[in-house]
Amino acid sequence: MEVTKSQSIFQDIKSRELSGFRVRKRPYFSENLCDEIEATGKAVSIAHGGEETPPLAVSFCKTIKSAHILAVSDEDGYVSLFDTRFEWSSSKTCTENAEKARIANWVAHENAVFDICWIKDDAKILTASGDQTIKIWDVQERKCTGILTGHNGSIKSVCSHPTNFELVVSGSRDGSFAIWDLRCQSGNARPIGVVNRAHVSTGRKRIRQGKAASMSITSVLYLKDGVSIATAGAVDSIVKFWDTRNLRAPVTQICPHPGPDTKAKGRLHGITSLSQDQNGVFLSASCMDNRIYLYNVLQLDKGPISSFSGCKIESFFVKSAISPDASHLLSGSSDGNAYIWQVNKPEATIALKRHDREVTAVDWNFHEQGKIVTASDDFTVCAWNIASSFYPSTRSPASIRRKAIAVPSSETKRLGLEMQKTDLEEVPCNSPGAAVRSMNMPAVTKMPEVRTPEPHKRISTSVHLIETFEKTTPEAESPSSVLYPPSSLKKKTIRDYFLSASRELQQAASTRQNVT
Repeated sequence: MEVTKSQSIFQDIKSRELSGFRVRKRPYFSENLCDEIEATGKAVSIAHGGEETPPLAVSFCKTIKSAHILAVSDEDGYVSLFDTRFEWSSSKTCTENAEKARIANWVAHENAVFDICWIKDDAKILTASGDQTIKIWDVQERKCTGILTGHNGSIKSVCSHPTNFELVVSGSRDGSFAIWDLRCQSGNARPIGVVNRAHVSTGRKRIRQGKAASMSITSVLYLKDGVSIATAGAVDSIVKFWDTRNLRAPVTQICPHPGPDTKAKGRLHGITSLSQDQNGVFLSASCMDNRIYLYNVLQLDKGPISSFSGCKIESFFVKSAISPDASHLLSGSSDGNAYIWQVNKPEATIALKRHDREVTAVDWNFHEQGKIVTASDDFTVCAWNIASSFYPSTRSPASIRRKAIAVPSSETKRLGLEMQKTDLEEVPCNSPGAAVRSMNMPAVTKMPEVRTPEPHKRISTSVHLIETFEKTTPEAESPSSVLYPPSSLKKKTIRDYFLSASRELQQAASTRQNVT
C-alpha cells in the first residue's frame, strides 16, 4: 500500500502507522465541524446563600471513574462539586440546575480561590487562595489535611508533579514560585525550594510599592519529564523553563516576539495561563495581545509553531487549555464567548455563545470525548457536549492498543509456535520475554521484542512519531530527553539539550578559527 508523506507534524500526529496501514487518530471533532457544529451549553449558577459569586477556576477529575465530577472554585472561597452526567435542562433556571447537579460544597478559604488541582487519584484537591496559602483537602470528608505557607502574595496558580503527586509547584503575585513536598508536612508546611523575582523586567531597577501585579507569576506547569518547570508572568510574554535540581537560573526562555526591538514595537504583554497536552509535547500560552501561542517543547529554539486569534484577552482571569490529544485549543474571552480552534487550522474559529459576560476559566474532560466546561463572570458555569453526532466512528483506543501489542499470526506460524501453559512465577518481571510469556507463549523460541521499553512506558504512538521525526534532523541533536529520556540519557532535561547545542556552536567557532 502506498503511504503518502505527511506535510506537517500535525498530520503525522493525526495518523499512526500500525501493521503497514494508517489508522486515523480519533479527533475530538470531525473535519467539517466549523460549518456544522451547533452546540447548546447547559449552565449552573454559582451562588451561596442566595448570593451569586463569579467562578474563578474549574477542573474535571482526572481518573476515569470520576471523570464526570467537576470542581469549581469561586471568589467567596468556596469549592463546589457538580455531577456533569446530570441532565442540566435548558428549560430550567441555572439555580435549579445547580441545586440538582451539586454534589457538595464547602468553604475552603476566607478569600478567593484562584486555582484548584486534583491529586492522588482524585481523593484530594489543592486550593490556591488570595489568603497566601494552599490547602490540601480530603474530598470525601471535606476536611483540610494540610496548609502550605510561605508566599507573601495571592497564589495564582498551582500544579502537581506528573507522576509523583507529593510534589507541587505554585506561583504567586509576590513574584515567586515555590516547590513543595507534601510528605514534609509539620503543621504549616514550608516550601523546599523558592525562586523570588522570577519574572521581573530587566529594565526595571526597582519595583515601587503597589506594583506587585507587574511581577506576578500568573501560571506554573510541571513538565512531563518530572524535573522541569515552566513559569509565566504578568510583566511580559516570556515563558521560562527551570530545572528543579538547580534553580539558580532558568535553563532557557521563549518569547513570541524575541529580539532587542521588542519593546519598541509596543508595550510588553503578560501571559494569563499555560497549558500542556497529555504527552507534554505541546505547550500553549495565552497572551494579553489577544493571541494564544503554541510551542513544541522539543523545538523551543524555533519559537511558536502557531498562533491563534479571534478571542479577546483583556484580563488575567481569561484562560485557555489545549485538549489532551493536542488536536484542539479552547479559550475564554472578554467578549462573552468561548472559542475553539483546530490546532492544524488556526484560522478556523468556533464561537460558543452562551455567557453574557467575560468567559474566564475553561477545561477539557480528560476521558469523556468532546465534553468541555467554561466559567464566566455572569456567575455561571456551562458544560458543553460538543456535537457528538459529528464524531467519526472509529475503533476505541483500547482495541488499537491490543492490536499494537499482539504477536502477528503470520509470525506465529513462521516460528511454529504452539500455545501452552507456562508457569509465570518463574519468569522475572523485568525479563525481556516477560510480555510475550504473559500471553502463555513458550520460552523455547526467542520471540521478537514486543514489550514497551522501560523508559518509554505510557507514551502514546504520537509522541514516538514526533521523536522519530526530530531525530532525523541533522542540524542538531533532538532534545527528546525533555520527555521520557532514553536509558542512556536518564535525568537529562531541557538544560542538557541547550548546553549541548551551545557546546556545538563553540566547537564550530573554534574550528573556523583554526582554519583561518
